[in-house]
Amino acid sequence: MSLIDTHHHFVPEFYAQAVKDAGGDPSGWPTPSWSAEGDIAFMDKIGVTKAILSLTAPGAVIAPTTEKRRALARKANEYAAAKRDEDAQRWGFFASLPCLLDTEGALAEIKYALDVLKAEGVTLFTRYGSGNQYLGSPEFKPIWEGLNSRKAVVFIHPTHPADTTRVNPLLPQPAIDYPHETTRTAVGMIITNTKRSYPDCKVILSHAGGTLPFLITRICTVSKEAAATARIYGKSSEEIMEDFRSFYFDLALSSSEAVLNLVLEVIPHDHITYGSDFPYASPDKSLGFKQILDGFPLDPELRDKIYFGNANNLFNKS
Repeated sequence: MSLIDTHHHFVPEFYAQAVKDAGGDPSGWPTPSWSAEGDIAFMDKIGVTKAILSLTAPGAVIAPTTEKRRALARKANEYAAAKRDEDAQRWGFFASLPCLLDTEGALAEIKYALDVLKAEGVTLFTRYGSGNQYLGSPEFKPIWEGLNSRKAVVFIHPTHPADTTRVNPLLPQPAIDYPHETTRTAVGMIITNTKRSYPDCKVILSHAGGTLPFLITRICTVSKEAAATARIYGKSSEEIMEDFRSFYFDLALSSSEAVLNLVLEVIPHDHITYGSDFPYASPDKSLGFKQILDGFPLDPELRDKIYFGNANNLFNKS
């Protein structure tokens, strides 16, 4: 059976060095070792037939200056494109961008990566800058316009919150903060009409949308008795739910039975894709989640959709 991994990272040596030079990942998560050969071996081990490579947070934003961020994004994209060209049956890639607050640089890289390198889409992080500038912020309208005009696939990956204080020193920040950050940026996109204003962008939320599937009915207040509360947002309950259901959701680290039951209840079945989160999730952890997914009762048609059909449709491939 085909299996397309839409949440699959690569860590070239020059990127690992850039993170090290900056003092490490601000989230506190260690940067894993990675090689192209090891990547293929992992894919073969768990049955991934094709992976869409992406540079995870902090990405090119980790570089200290605007010019160095632009250069790091370009180098990462040309590296990923070269890997894709080596074996297009096994690899595609989501393009990296410099900081979105660098509008000129981000738009230039979108044009180069999508129009010249023919990336499958782009990676955006949940937040940019030193404050809470999430993806629904007005500063990012030109970015969304550039992506929408190209009908781009947009892979949203969480990054660390503005406040990097851990809930507990023993708890890695991404374990709990990353899902919340995904929810914050997605809700911002809904409430500001960013998601609705750029309908030609197909947007994937990482990790089954973080905490959003659990919270969406609380946010949209679906009961008639709470309709006045929904109007505070300037959108009806139905509009909020419609925007929520227009996202795509990958299953990286999110295939436990309880999560799958919720996902399948609230998310359209043609908007779910497989994700491993390799190599930031170890091979054994990725394999464990894959085995849970394999053992979860799904009818064959739905399993095919999640494993490869929905991803093929995202990338317009039969």
